[in-house]
Amino acid sequence: MKLAIYLRQYSEENEAILSDLFSLLSSTDEVFVEQEVLAELQQHSAAFASTKAFGEDSPLDSSFDMMLTIGGDGTLLKGISYLRHISIPVLGINAGRLGFLATASKNELPMVLEQLRKGRYQIEERSLIEAVFADTGAPVDPVNFALNEITVTRKNTASMITIDTELDGHFLSSYWADGLIISTPTGSTGYSLSCGGPVILPTAKNFVLTPIAPHNLNARPLVIPEDTEVKISISGREKKFLMSLDSHIKSVSQEQTLLIRKAPFVVKMIQLEGGSFIKTLRYKLLWGEDRRNKL
Repeated sequence: MKLAIYLRQYSEENEAILSDLFSLLSSTDEVFVEQEVLAELQQHSAAFASTKAFGEDSPLDSSFDMMLTIGGDGTLLKGISYLRHISIPVLGINAGRLGFLATASKNELPMVLEQLRKGRYQIEERSLIEAVFADTGAPVDPVNFALNEITVTRKNTASMITIDTELDGHFLSSYWADGLIISTPTGSTGYSLSCGGPVILPTAKNFVLTPIAPHNLNARPLVIPEDTEVKISISGREKKFLMSLDSHIKSVSQEQTLLIRKAPFVVKMIQLEGGSFIKTLRYKLLWGEDRRNKL
């Protein structure tokens, strides 16, 4: 196997997990680790002296079999920025807490490697969302896509912002709120859920608009088809607002109108044998754990 391994940062725990993973690989496996973290690993241990690097200087290509991320969901979200349009499947090895995306346990590495070698897994294609400037179609950022959500929020003020929102050219609403989340099905269990949005199965062909602390109290989360184009214009006391694409945050001028839509590519997520999103929901959100179910 030719593997790309992404870690968000160096830590002793991450080094231990990576060492365990390396011990399970065969001599024919090729392993590449993200270049900045690899440099730190090599400073701490001679075991990684001959490990190869990938990154901006040595980008990934279609010759890789898969990417493994070691960390939590945020690590996986950051890792997919290296994939972009490359159809490399990705699996998250969970060293964090909740882990809706990074579902493989760090304590089950032998089983994980066995299933990967024998092809005992399925590929789920997950839709992404992107943001461009409405007047030019130019990307708002070099990394202008997100797997979980794109969010606009107020900046440097306690005052609400007004978010004028259109769907496919039809005016929907002016949200008076702290912000607005445009979430994919994958992201429905993240920020959107904490703001009252619905849980959506990750293979559904929908997005959801979820206002953040809306002042117009009749504003509710809205599920829309994934091929809908969402245009937003923002006004408020500050000249700029914040826009986040998953974990990446940038400042945008109020004068800019944004168009948010489905990205032209997908992320291929590895689902190991015996795993499922429904099973993850029950385990992570404790669905069905009501003691009355056991009486």
